[in-house]
Amino acid sequence: MSGRFGVNHGALTHWGPGCDFQYPEGDGHSERIPFFTRYLRKAGMKTVTFSTFGDRHHAWWYFAGWNEVHTHTLKEGNENADEVNAAVIPWLKAHGKEDNYFLHIQYWDPHSFYTYPRSYMDQWKDSPVGAFPDEAQIEEQQKNTFPRSASFLHWGDQYPETMPGAIRSREDFKHLIDGYDGAVSYMDSFVGELMDTLQKLGIEDEVCIVVSADHAESMGEQGIYVEHPCATEAVHHIPLIIKAPGIAKVRGTYDGFLYNVDAIATITDMVGLPIPRGWDGRSYLQALQGEEMEGRDYLVMEHALYTCQRSVRDPKWFFLRTYHTGLYDFEEVILYDMEQDPHQTRNVAAEYPEVVNLMEHRIANWLQEQMNKPGYKADPMQKVIETGPYKYLTENDWVSRLRSRGYEEAASKLLSRRTDEGMKPAYEF
Repeated sequence: MSGRFGVNHGALTHWGPGCDFQYPEGDGHSERIPFFTRYLRKAGMKTVTFSTFGDRHHAWWYFAGWNEVHTHTLKEGNENADEVNAAVIPWLKAHGKEDNYFLHIQYWDPHSFYTYPRSYMDQWKDSPVGAFPDEAQIEEQQKNTFPRSASFLHWGDQYPETMPGAIRSREDFKHLIDGYDGAVSYMDSFVGELMDTLQKLGIEDEVCIVVSADHAESMGEQGIYVEHPCATEAVHHIPLIIKAPGIAKVRGTYDGFLYNVDAIATITDMVGLPIPRGWDGRSYLQALQGEEMEGRDYLVMEHALYTCQRSVRDPKWFFLRTYHTGLYDFEEVILYDMEQDPHQTRNVAAEYPEVVNLMEHRIANWLQEQMNKPGYKADPMQKVIETGPYKYLTENDWVSRLRSRGYEEAASKLLSRRTDEGMKPAYEF
């Protein structure tokens, strides 16, 4: 909603060091780098959100600029889609025919835990799942002892029947995927209810609809399941679906590289407003209209909640640089050949030092570009590196979990790693 990358607005994690949203011009709001919702509202658009995001992550800055804020429950994101629609549908019936509004609706259902009716999972019982990971890969993953690994799928001992207790076999993997698909289809049924409401109001051809997400989920990649703890392809490859009557001239897909902040810039472009120069996003309205658009050669992505990482993605390579592993097992430098190894199972960094150097250079250039932008104060990643990315689980929490399961060797290894990491420089390129 800020139109900026996390490295610029400062909120790279949920709370504590590295979470502070930076206002570039002191106590007031910036006119050069406006918050998206304030920008729309100032131009005469009514802005409305149905979301518990700000309440869930203590992100009070999120509430800036809305005409109306509907948190609809105090469950902090643990509400189901039916509870969201119970608040949204009456609003649509009362206000849907009005002009010039931006309505934001947030569903959490595909985010674990999965708490929808079991029937939505059962409908997938005869559907196949992808070939990755196979039985041999799952067997190898039993050695992992980090959170959301095959053997430690859950942080505790309680979980719903829509999820397996662990990933010990392809059967367990299918159980997990069916559970995830059930969550998606449950949410989708309530998106369908929204569409039916728009149709009954007679405005389905007057409303632009954008479907996206804040992150995706690992489903076996790097040995991680149903989690988003890193700057990997699985976590950062998020959905984007746009239905824009009268604007989108083509029906199809765009395969170029886009950032999530580009969606904000595009919506701004759609309503005829100039895109603020201080934003990091670019409009892709040209692509929606079927015109040629100059795309990006690569993307730089970052993560600082469970690990501290930055990555680079181009058409062939995915490069991952880890500054702090948190509770996970990542090599400091990883390079994947996405053409030959789309599931990222083999680190080929040692075989392609020239590519590694190129990717390191791209991250360094990207950081320098951010430092030169208006309002830049300091890299929030550094703050998380110094304290460690231990928000939901600390090292002591996980050591206790490992010991309770009889993994004394893994617990000792984690404790010894703490000592080793304390001797390294906090930030290195």
